[in-house]
Amino acid sequence: MRTHIFSPRIAIGVLFVCAAACHRGKDPDAYGNFEADEVSVSAQASGQLTSFTPVEGSTLRVGEVAGVVDTTQLALERAQLVAQQQATAARVGEAGKQIEVYQAQIGIALRNYERMQRLFEEHAATAQQRDQAERDYRTLVAQIGAAKAQQQSVSRDASSGSARVAQINDQIAKSRVINPEAGTVLATYVKTGEVVQSGQALYKIADVDTLILRAYITEKQLTAVKLGQQVQVHVDQGGGKLLTLPGTVRWISTKAEFTPTPVQTRDERADLVYAVKVYVPNPKGALKIGMPADITLGAMPAKQPS
Repeated sequence: MRTHIFSPRIAIGVLFVCAAACHRGKDPDAYGNFEADEVSVSAQASGQLTSFTPVEGSTLRVGEVAGVVDTTQLALERAQLVAQQQATAARVGEAGKQIEVYQAQIGIALRNYERMQRLFEEHAATAQQRDQAERDYRTLVAQIGAAKAQQQSVSRDASSGSARVAQINDQIAKSRVINPEAGTVLATYVKTGEVVQSGQALYKIADVDTLILRAYITEKQLTAVKLGQQVQVHVDQGGGKLLTLPGTVRWISTKAEFTPTPVQTRDERADLVYAVKVYVPNPKGALKIGMPADITLGAMPAKQPS
């Protein structure tokens, strides 16, 4: 089966860029690194990849066919099952016609048996004649019962064949690798011509138009941070230049933890902090996954008219 993790796309504000040689008025309130909602796309069928289009760095649309697993054997099996279904349907029809013949005969046999019974009571027919008429009637009753049982058995075979055809159609549909989320291909794990197994990861994709800054705040700062709050995100561009972007707090951890090693100094890492996720627009691709950044708790200053 394919393994999928989906997250809603967040549209956040307008991108403001402040790239100038300047200094902050105060120290940042929190530090962190950028990440993305990554989706690992897996194969849902086993077989040889007859095509595989994802390339690292390329973009894919939702619903785009990213690859196809060979379905030749499945198609042959389906054709065989369809032929068996046709034969089974013919047997169902024959059983129905045979029942109609028996039902037409049983009416005559019943009337003959009743007539012989009356004649026997009137001493106009022998016991042997009466018994023969009764056997003819009861034989037809048994034949009708057997024909109906056969018809039901053949009908069950037909239903089973239809279910198997539907199963194969589903397997053939799952042989097409459908891209579940629009975004950029981060990594590929297979190539065209390779044999893959169901559940095997094929590629990883993420929407990098909006990145997530996972930052860490102290317990004292916790009361100052709210869901939906606007903050300033700062990224060092080198040479003393800062890229300042708007961000929106979309998640606040309910559990304290120790600050991850890459984020703070050794002394500061000893303190318990709370993780927050700040969604930051990245339409121009300036931000990269794993890039460090810091935040200031406060909305972007109003843009001055030029």
